[in-house]
Amino acid sequence: MIAPASVMPDSPASSLPSASHDTRRPFVVVTGLSGAGRITALHALDDMGYVAVDNVPLPLLGDLMRSTTGNPGEMAAPLAFGIDTRTYGFEPHDLVQRVQKLRGRRDISARLLFLDCDSETLQRRYTESRRPHPLAPDRPLVDAIGEERRRIGWVRDSADVVIDTSALSPHQFKQLLTGHFALGRSAGTRLSLMSFSYRRGLPREADLVFDVRFLKNPHYEPTLKPLTGRDPAVAAYVASDPGYRPFLDGLKGLVGPLLPRFDAEGKSYLTIAIGCTGGRHRSVAIAEELADWLRGVGRSVTLSHRDAEVAGEAGGAGADG
Repeated sequence: MIAPASVMPDSPASSLPSASHDTRRPFVVVTGLSGAGRITALHALDDMGYVAVDNVPLPLLGDLMRSTTGNPGEMAAPLAFGIDTRTYGFEPHDLVQRVQKLRGRRDISARLLFLDCDSETLQRRYTESRRPHPLAPDRPLVDAIGEERRRIGWVRDSADVVIDTSALSPHQFKQLLTGHFALGRSAGTRLSLMSFSYRRGLPREADLVFDVRFLKNPHYEPTLKPLTGRDPAVAAYVASDPGYRPFLDGLKGLVGPLLPRFDAEGKSYLTIAIGCTGGRHRSVAIAEELADWLRGVGRSVTLSHRDAEVAGEAGGAGADG
């Protein structure tokens, strides 16, 4: 358990960082494994206001950037550029070198987004869509996925943002992209707070994970079992555990001082995940109170409960919260 700590009114967590206006042109290069969601990502970036372009040969990148700068004196349009192994002339080392050069320019805010996905999910997606893998014209699909991972998997080490889409719904995927790449966002790290069930696995997008299974479980109270941690009765039951308040105070004392350090580092998005057995009661209650506290100290927070309803529908002894 985290040792109790208090956050004073003048602590770093109680105020937003001073706003700064970044006049550099936003530029996002989207790459990764075929089938991991590149087109979905480009559509989401297009919705955010980027000029989203896919499958332009890498040598034409300079021409594309010049053609979308706009008129003299105008702000150049934000640009999202999609590229992967199916793009003509694609070479991963060349891509990384070009992105590194762009990062050194003062007029561009360049970031590389790498989309990953586990092989089993990729196989299912290709089977369901009946689309051919770009490396599978004459080989088994599983071999093609393995070969592509070998060719470009190392690129993720140079990425500014890595998103594993294996277990993400389209809505969750877009929410993550918005957190990282939304235009005109407020200064400071945006926070995504989520509850989850350990039975359904750790959320791959989480930066910080906290386990609250030590708290007493409302699942074993017949009147509380069908409810969630958003219900006042469940929240009060969880809060009555003697370990609840020391843990939550310690959590605030840990997270609070970290946030201005993330701000200073330029981290745009942070995902904090709170887990319990079924993802329905304890984790939800903790996530709700932590979100209220973060909003109260001026932070931008999105809150989601990944498994609250799924766990409830499952029923039976395995759906404990």
